[in-house]
Amino acid sequence: MSMWMRQVGGVLRLELKKTFLSRRGWWVYFLALGPVVLTLLHWLIEISRHSGRHSIGEDSLVFAGLFHFYYLRLGIFFGCVGIFSNLFRGEMLEKTLHYYYLTPLRRELLVLGKYLSGLAVALVLFVGSTAVSFLLIGRHFGAAYTDYILHGPGLSQLGSYMLVAALACVGYGAVFLMSGLLFRNPMIPAAVVMVWENLNPFLPTVLKKISVIFYLKNLCPVEIPIPPPFNVMVIDADPTPFWIAVPGLLALSVIFLVYSGLSARHAEISYGE
Repeated sequence: MSMWMRQVGGVLRLELKKTFLSRRGWWVYFLALGPVVLTLLHWLIEISRHSGRHSIGEDSLVFAGLFHFYYLRLGIFFGCVGIFSNLFRGEMLEKTLHYYYLTPLRRELLVLGKYLSGLAVALVLFVGSTAVSFLLIGRHFGAAYTDYILHGPGLSQLGSYMLVAALACVGYGAVFLMSGLLFRNPMIPAAVVMVWENLNPFLPTVLKKISVIFYLKNLCPVEIPIPPPFNVMVIDADPTPFWIAVPGLLALSVIFLVYSGLSARHAEISYGE
């Protein structure tokens, strides 16, 4: 076991630098920085106006919409596509994967090490972006926003958003690591997964559970209702409690990782594809 941990640690150290500095994933940084820039501009514009046109509660609702519709459905989703799909597919394109396969390293451990490196990058980018954006969006209220965070619901909301962002990275990371390992063009399964995730509110209750977004949306501290006329097509499902949602998502991620490890064991390198 200790030897396996050392091998995973070795892969993790090698992959962290490659993943953080990957030329193929430069656009992922823009996905993470986009909301930070928007909330920073919001802060600066509101300071220059010197007028209270809205309340902290309204800014909180705006951030909830930003988190639901940008972070979960676009930013983190496509960020994980860019980070995790390239962990294996990028090495295939650069013709370097065989160096790992020539070492006495179990391929399941290689999958785990690569996944952990991608997860570390995704957590730094998107959990960090979520926290900074939340702190900036109401900063123009000054001491009132500080009091909202320290003595009101703000700190609890911030913790919930950061947890959901982290779980999204865990779940989508496992999905897109598997797609990068199994498919020549990972964008095709990414498109399929995106359609499936966005159809989740309209799916039967049993099918809802075979998705990442199902476990995440009930953990968000502020709910964003689906606007009409789409709300009439929504199939209601009982809210998933915390003690089921978190283990459920982690279990789903482990299933994807185990399948990826088993697939890697029998995978063959063909640079001519």
